[in-house]
Amino acid sequence: MKRILVAVCALGAVLAIPTACFFFWPASIEAVQATQAQPTGSALVTKGEYLTKAADCAACHTAAGGEPFAGGRAFKLPFGTIYSTNITPDRETGIGQWSDAEFVRAVHKGIGKNGEDLYPAFPYTAYALLSTDDVLAVRAYLSTVRPVSLRKIDNTLVFPFNQRYSLRAWKLLFVPTRPWEPSAAHDATWNRGAYLAEALAHCGECHTPRNLMFATESGRKFAGAVIDGWKAYNITSDSETGIGAWSNDEIEQYLSSGHAPARGSAGGGMGEAIDLSLRHLSSEDIAALARYLRTIPAQRSELTVQIDHDPATLNGATAWSPGPDRDESIGFQIFASACASCHGWDGTGQQTDHAELLGSRAVNDPSGANLVRAVLEGVKIGSPRGDNLMPSFAAAYSDAEIAAVSNYVIGHFGGKQGNVTAADVRASRD
Repeated sequence: MKRILVAVCALGAVLAIPTACFFFWPASIEAVQATQAQPTGSALVTKGEYLTKAADCAACHTAAGGEPFAGGRAFKLPFGTIYSTNITPDRETGIGQWSDAEFVRAVHKGIGKNGEDLYPAFPYTAYALLSTDDVLAVRAYLSTVRPVSLRKIDNTLVFPFNQRYSLRAWKLLFVPTRPWEPSAAHDATWNRGAYLAEALAHCGECHTPRNLMFATESGRKFAGAVIDGWKAYNITSDSETGIGAWSNDEIEQYLSSGHAPARGSAGGGMGEAIDLSLRHLSSEDIAALARYLRTIPAQRSELTVQIDHDPATLNGATAWSPGPDRDESIGFQIFASACASCHGWDGTGQQTDHAELLGSRAVNDPSGANLVRAVLEGVKIGSPRGDNLMPSFAAAYSDAEIAAVSNYVIGHFGGKQGNVTAADVRASRD
């Protein structure tokens, strides 16, 4: 029967006939109720706040310079732009008038208050695995945040992607129909890590390649993908292209702070996830997440970066001197004037460990994909001692200059020939 529904819905989507799928779509609202284990009062709100951070809700539902959870963040896709919605308790423009059942339905099934299909930029394919208790706890916390009146910005998607009903066939194929269940073959720590990675922290949404229908490839889980121009690297147990050679301490330190010695520092979406989400998790949850990731079957990544931990170009370099590897190129000059005081000529990092470049995938990648984006956008990851901050240099240098300094960095710290062009930088700006 499910295959018949999928075929009918898919045909309706192709022909742009909403009625082909409408009568089969389960848009009804099911009553929800918390279990006896669910806390109440302030304890419930505290639980919900923790889960909201673990789920990284603020990252997507907060626009640059905007109010937390008020929406308006743009997600640029190959077929248009989607804007996140307001999930503050504002009664007119937020979710203040939503019932608990409507909220749970949205999180589990990707269906809005009025029965509209939500786009999977909202990662309900992962959130469908969340327990109802956890979703209700998130709802309880969001009800306590400051209401913000900010109306939804209209999406700008091309046909047929602007037809929401076409998502119904997609959901029947790719959205889980039941919550996550623990494995009897593993202990509580492993199961907690699995729940975090698969559902709450939704790691696969960035680190798993997409198929032609923009769903994650089940056979390539966590094998790495390109998201918004950033490389989200392989986090399977593969020892060469994944994190199989990382120690438990290195994985845990990276997840909780955004940096691990000789492994590099996070940037882009991963840096944001650590800043707004992962660094706020308990040490027990970080350990559980690392434990689970180490058991993911190894997969070779198409985003392979061969890391040279001791390139000959650093022979004789110190924090304040590049050693013999010096020239009069524009890349060298820019690094000397704008970068060396933080990163050091030996790549060990001057002001903060996060400025260490040794062992970083970004500086060992000849394409410079993540390096260029970090230079353009900067990086900010908070810590108990203050923000670890790299400023944006997008306005300070031209495309050709950023390409030049990127290639110098790749050569000096990675021992490789960088092939970044001004056109690459321009594309990254766009």
